[in-house]
Amino acid sequence: MYRYDEFDHQFVGERTAQFRDQANRRLSGEMSEDEFRPLRLMNGLYLQLHAYMLRVAIPYGTLSSRQMRQLGMIADKYDKGYGHFTTRQNIQYNWIKLEDAADILQALADVEMHAIQTSGNCIRNVTTDHWAGAAADEISDPRPVGELIRQWSSLHPEFSFLPRKFKIAITGAPHDRAAVKVHDIGMRLHRNDKGEAGWEVMVGGGQGRTPMIAVTVREFLPEKELIPYLEAIMRVYNLYGRRDNKYKARIKILVHEIGAEKFRSEVEAEYARHPQQQTQVEERELSRITAYFADPKFEKLSRFNPAFEDARRGNAAFARWAKNNLATHKKDGYAIVNISLKAPGEIPGDATGEQMRVMADLAERYSHDELRVSHAQNIVLPHVKLSDVFAVWQALSEHGLGAANYGLAGDIIACPGLDYCSLATARSIPIAQAISRRFADFDREQDIGNIKINISGCINACGHHHVGHIGILGLDKAGEEYYQITLGGSSSENAAIGTILGPGFAFEDVPDVIEKILATYLKTRHAGEEFLATYRRVGAKPFKEALYAAA
Repeated sequence: MYRYDEFDHQFVGERTAQFRDQANRRLSGEMSEDEFRPLRLMNGLYLQLHAYMLRVAIPYGTLSSRQMRQLGMIADKYDKGYGHFTTRQNIQYNWIKLEDAADILQALADVEMHAIQTSGNCIRNVTTDHWAGAAADEISDPRPVGELIRQWSSLHPEFSFLPRKFKIAITGAPHDRAAVKVHDIGMRLHRNDKGEAGWEVMVGGGQGRTPMIAVTVREFLPEKELIPYLEAIMRVYNLYGRRDNKYKARIKILVHEIGAEKFRSEVEAEYARHPQQQTQVEERELSRITAYFADPKFEKLSRFNPAFEDARRGNAAFARWAKNNLATHKKDGYAIVNISLKAPGEIPGDATGEQMRVMADLAERYSHDELRVSHAQNIVLPHVKLSDVFAVWQALSEHGLGAANYGLAGDIIACPGLDYCSLATARSIPIAQAISRRFADFDREQDIGNIKINISGCINACGHHHVGHIGILGLDKAGEEYYQITLGGSSSENAAIGTILGPGFAFEDVPDVIEKILATYLKTRHAGEEFLATYRRVGAKPFKEALYAAA
């Protein structure tokens, strides 16, 4: 895991001191809210419906146990005892007092964390595969490149005031678990015939009011040329991106308006225009960063562990959890443990301070001191020996973290919605809670199988509803909440934007609507066919008939 160098410590320390002075001037009345707003946003502090919200960066979703404990402390001391893990692999605190904000930033700095560039028209937190460095199908761990991009983009003088916010995601695996095709820039690692690493670079993806899938601008970019090429993309965007209309300011609109070929040629021309910038990324610097992400000292173990198998045979609840919540590790005798933050009826992505400490303790004891945050709002222990998995499950279950619904109907992505967000037009949380209760029966969830239900409380799509297999968008209709349903979305390597089924539904009807959709799927599917495959085979018609025929 990356450790701050001298520059990082100085940079974060100075920013904390600057913000403390700014906050004091706001509290004293010396500075108005309008004057304070751009300053607080540079430090991830939003003013929401009820209080200030602080968004903390978790670069490429990786945390140490020490950092997770500190997040738990902040939840207990400065919030209402919990934090909310987001689809950007960040954590948000929703009940922050302005007079405490600088102390929180200092507490974060103490464990090499901050909230810089989690807001504003800049390059936001770089996200990646939550199984990075552990997954059996991975070509290479992408997190060193994620760290390189973090360092390059932090306070970059040319890209600190872009036309609009900017998001980058990367993956080192052929199966995309980082949603790279719905980002401003998405990158996927490949190896050529010579075994050399290179990146497929995609540009112009995004969700919000104009959802789009990214287009590939380079099929194979040598890794040592990565930063100069990203700079060329950013310069083209900074030069041609619209600043007169925030709804048309994202890079996806630029790519759409001028066309993929024209955009690609502009980037290549910009890249060629600055030969002095094409000094290839210093291999020494990338090697320095990569050393921090070296594999832990894994033991040489057998793929088969008798204790683990005995526990599965002797405990049905553990067997159910292990079936859903474990993933194949690249090393024999180890497993990736996926911790669901979606217990039936609970708020998706929320964890209490106590739960954070429990997960930190388990990471320190059983997972080489590493945790990950997923963009699906769950937590991962990436390196757990099979012989330890039963003990981990027992500890998780004792603290409300043992839900066996990872990847199933109860594993819902949801934004905070109108319960917290000043931009929201409808509630997300109660809808997610109602659906998760409706499908809490394990056997029923298993029968339905892999399904992604995503909920957003407004068109900004923080809940990724556009790429849910079932997407739910909350809107305001004459002062009443109603919910629009989309089907067929995906954030995988075969990414797709969901199709709107028809008119929306009232708040109280949504769980029944999801029930009908899934019942239609179960009647229509072929043997072994998952929801998305069924939808792509039969189209929207049977689902529309189930929902609207009787209307």
